[in-house]
Amino acid sequence: MDPKEFILIADFCECHNVQYSFINSLNEFGLLEIQVIEENEYIDPEQVRELERMMRLHYDLEINLQGIDAIRNLLNRVSELQDEVRILRNRLSRYEE
Repeated sequence: MDPKEFILIADFCECHNVQYSFINSLNEFGLLEIQVIEENEYIDPEQVRELERMMRLHYDLEINLQGIDAIRNLLNRVSELQDEVRILRNRLSRYEE
């Protein structure tokens, strides 16, 4: 793995003014995956949007890790259901024509 493809956690924490312990807690709880490359810890850039969402839930709304996990699961389920509804509407529209 090339470290250039990832974001150094220390840089992310400094840029977003967030404590490393929060990032580590997310990792321990299974909500975030940390990559260790050459003794440095990184996150995948694809996880940044989700990480920022979890930060807002925790710091702005004071939701704990269990609550964040529940919210993530519910949002994922809603997204899956929306995809299913879109597929079913497309199928239905074929028969209505």
